[in-house]
Amino acid sequence: MTTDDRPRAALVVNPVKADAPKLVTLLRAISTRAGWADPLILETSVEDPGQDATRTALDSGAAAVLVAGGDGTVRAVSEAMSGSEVPLSIVPSGTGNLLARNLGLALDDPGAAIAAAVVGDRTPVDIGWAELTRADGTVDRHAFVVLAGIGLDAHMIANTRPGLKKSVGWVAYVDGAARALPGAKPFRIMYAVDDERLHSVKVHSVLFANCGALPAGIALVPDASITDGLLDVAVIQARGAFGWLAVWRTVWWQNSVLRRTKAGRRVIELTGSDNSIRYLSGRDADAATTEPAPVELDGDEFGEAVRIRCRIDAGALLMAVPAGHVISPA
Repeated sequence: MTTDDRPRAALVVNPVKADAPKLVTLLRAISTRAGWADPLILETSVEDPGQDATRTALDSGAAAVLVAGGDGTVRAVSEAMSGSEVPLSIVPSGTGNLLARNLGLALDDPGAAIAAAVVGDRTPVDIGWAELTRADGTVDRHAFVVLAGIGLDAHMIANTRPGLKKSVGWVAYVDGAARALPGAKPFRIMYAVDDERLHSVKVHSVLFANCGALPAGIALVPDASITDGLLDVAVIQARGAFGWLAVWRTVWWQNSVLRRTKAGRRVIELTGSDNSIRYLSGRDADAATTEPAPVELDGDEFGEAVRIRCRIDAGALLMAVPAGHVISPA
């Protein structure tokens, strides 16, 4: 709150990704109309991707926090917001806008996103946490709002060219995948979900999902829901010469097309599915490798790890959404 007891919003903005002057003008106008004080504006930097700026906003008593930037900025701000009970509003400004997509928010209406922070509804959603053990035994912990992954998906992120991503958006990840696939080799991993049976298999990638929708209507992890309090795990094993075609068939044809209709789901039941992707769910999941493997969180590289343990913190992130907006289940 401000000294005159009027509520105040705070905008954490990545000036590289977002049109900061335009958003500030909109936020000031909406704040004034609602009787709120002049907003606090905080920019991210190379040294601070968003966590410190968000803590500054919370320490100042902000009644709502807005984030404008790419998926990495949204992840960093969400990490600092977790458990605060202060509402967070996303102003989509990046390439993938993955959290906004999974929440079903408009991607091209910054005014609606800003208004949601001031006069919108509040709804709790889940946030994921990944504990990474490095080869030297050090451990660090980070939040993720959409996906954490170890293996090929992280290689794909590393092979995505920044210049292409800036010019063509999320389609650049297709190029990254094409560049990563030729050298993709399976690696040995041991994993368990909810501390139950331990599996030892060779995989290309393991994904840990808080929610699983990607651009172009792709349902990477179809049952993942940001409000169910569960972690969904996808174990990807491309077997044989046509293994990646089977993976694509599962992700695109079955998950993203057939599952959308009752008739399509019946087709899946009758024809069955291959074993290129195994889906599991639980409260937490643990995976360890024999050799260090690359890790990504919400599309950002996080180095290599020999172990990753993920869990879901149910309802720990309070979202500000437009009035009447309902977050659809998976």
